Amino acid sequence: MTSEKSPPETFIEDENELGKLLGTLIDGRRIIFAITALFALIGLLYALFATPIYRADALLQVEEKSSGMASITDMGEFFAADSSAVTEIEVLKSRMVLGEVVDELRLDVVTTPRYFPIFGKGLARMTGNSGPGILPFLFSGYAWDGELIRVTQFDVPDAYTGKELTLVASEEGSYSLYFADNIILTGKVGQIAGTQGFRIMVTDLMSRPGVEFLIKKQLRTAAVRGLQEKLAVSERGNRTGILALSFDGEEPERIRQILDSISKHYLLQNIQRTSAEAEKSLAFLDEQLPGIKARLDDAENALNRYRLQHESVDLSLETKSILEQVVNLEAQLNELTFKESELSRRFKITHPNYVALLQKRDTLLKQKEQLSKQVHDLPETQQEILRLTRDVETSQEIYLQLLNKNQELKIVKASTVGNVRILDRAELMDSPVKPKKTRLVIIWTLLGFMLGWGIVWLRNALNRGIQNPAEIERMGLHVYATIPLSNVQRDLARQTKQRSKTQVSGPGLLAQKATYDSAIEALRSLRTSMHFAMLEADNNILMISGPAPDLGKSFISANLAAIYAQGDNKVLLIDGDMRKGHIHRQLGMPRDKGLSELISGQVSRDEAIRKTTAANLEFVSTGRIPPNPAELLMHPNFSEFLKWASNTYDMVVIDSSPILAVADASVIGRIAGMTMLVARFDKTTAREIELAEKRCEQNGVHVNGCIINGVVKKASNYYGYGSYGEYQYDTR
Repeated sequence: MTSEKSPPETFIEDENELGKLLGTLIDGRRIIFAITALFALIGLLYALFATPIYRADALLQVEEKSSGMASITDMGEFFAADSSAVTEIEVLKSRMVLGEVVDELRLDVVTTPRYFPIFGKGLARMTGNSGPGILPFLFSGYAWDGELIRVTQFDVPDAYTGKELTLVASEEGSYSLYFADNIILTGKVGQIAGTQGFRIMVTDLMSRPGVEFLIKKQLRTAAVRGLQEKLAVSERGNRTGILALSFDGEEPERIRQILDSISKHYLLQNIQRTSAEAEKSLAFLDEQLPGIKARLDDAENALNRYRLQHESVDLSLETKSILEQVVNLEAQLNELTFKESELSRRFKITHPNYVALLQKRDTLLKQKEQLSKQVHDLPETQQEILRLTRDVETSQEIYLQLLNKNQELKIVKASTVGNVRILDRAELMDSPVKPKKTRLVIIWTLLGFMLGWGIVWLRNALNRGIQNPAEIERMGLHVYATIPLSNVQRDLARQTKQRSKTQVSGPGLLAQKATYDSAIEALRSLRTSMHFAMLEADNNILMISGPAPDLGKSFISANLAAIYAQGDNKVLLIDGDMRKGHIHRQLGMPRDKGLSELISGQVSRDEAIRKTTAANLEFVSTGRIPPNPAELLMHPNFSEFLKWASNTYDMVVIDSSPILAVADASVIGRIAGMTMLVARFDKTTAREIELAEKRCEQNGVHVNGCIINGVVKKASNYYGYGSYGEYQYDTR
């Protein structure tokens, strides 16, 4: 039986990635904190200056049925309408209801004070009526002190509808109306002013002279759309018929008025809709009653004339019985006719109620036909008196029936209350609903943190600079040392720049000023490592170069030479960068009478070589910058000088120009016994090191190794790869 164990590499890689992510977060904490603080400040300022939005709410009930008086339940139920909540919500938000609100409150006229851009409105709100000091005098045209205007009438020509006009307050309640800097009219508060289609009535104006107000007459449909956007309606619960209304706006009292008006006009239209059928039927009866009354009068007159002509003929008992039946049938048929007119507006002819009515009418018509046969068997005089009496009684029955219906409908109309009632009138909430200041600041802070982290992560992802020696060693190039970034050296470099124009004496080398600095300790380790490598070299000449400028090769060259000299070795430091060399500044020496003059034969070796303040360390500056440094370095005098120096000194250190920039290093490298490349931590890329090494090999220069300079202890490397590069043993 065999057991298998999953390799731990995946777990380690995941752990490294997580650690590197955490380290990146820690490394970029300053950026993250700065961006987070900035966004938190923006959120705080927005929360303070943003216009608060208030909300008013109301509660309505939509009942399933609405009836009139209990004594006429049938009539009330007939004219009541069932409305679902969804339907009523759409009615509430319709132009029919909201248009009435716009007309009542004149919401098609929009007036606002002109505030200073961005923060003026918020500042005016926070300072109230006290005014923010000097601002009203500096920016007199803007509103700062709680200015107020109320316009009850504003009419403009059609061409100006929807366009913004400017009203400027003047002294003693006067004002002027402008459009595009052109004056239209002037007026006074409380008086109607008008000209050329413009008509305005300002009832209230509280303002300093010179303050501007923006005024606009918008289309009625645009005002309705504005109400629809701010009005929210929902049903509470499921099929409860309880509608919750809410309306948002900047002016608390105004939104309460608007919501009350919406509730009122919705209630009115509901009552009108409920009583509409009764009104139609009442109008129909009012139209029919005069004709029925005229028919009754004609029938009575005809009956009286006939009796006078035939000397008051009376009906027999049999005829009276037939008459009663005929009149009863006529009354029932008239009742059915009225009901049919009502049912035809509600149902189709195939509806069961409609079918039952038609069947009942057919039965009554058959009974009427049978009675008609009995009438034909009567004497002619009895038939005529029966017909006339029937006409009178039938017309009278119909007339009385219509009168009763007319009275019932009037009662129904008067008692109609609709199927909607207002449960709660509009009330304002205790505090603004927007902005939620605490939530807003938290959201902006979180956004800032996420953006800061994203920037740090993106910067880290785009940064291809070397952060770990393993990146170089994977190319087959040995890393001899990692030199930590020195704060002391940073100060010395700053002093060097400050003194270079005014003083000759330089601040000195780090190896002299801070013997136990971690960078110097790392250079001592480098000296130890190179000691054994130099034993196999052709000579004791060390060239230090790099792929590009500003990597710190001059710092390493000068301080490494000083450290060699501290070990009782006679060392010569040569600034071979005859383009931008600046070691002479640190040592406080002049540039001239250096390497360029020595090679060209203008000065002797004794004149070119200068002693430094460090024991056993001598120095050759670049000399005056020649026009052709590479050609000058190829002169035999240079190689002869290096041979002499190699035999005279225990160690020769040459600071060379960047290998990828110019060809100087290729010339020096062929003479030197050992060549080292300098890479800057988090700046030099692996590709640059690879190209520099390849350039050296192409020119016959063997690169022995690499030095990583300016190493910063980063959390991403500590958590991701393990700590490296900074150990210090303080012996002081």
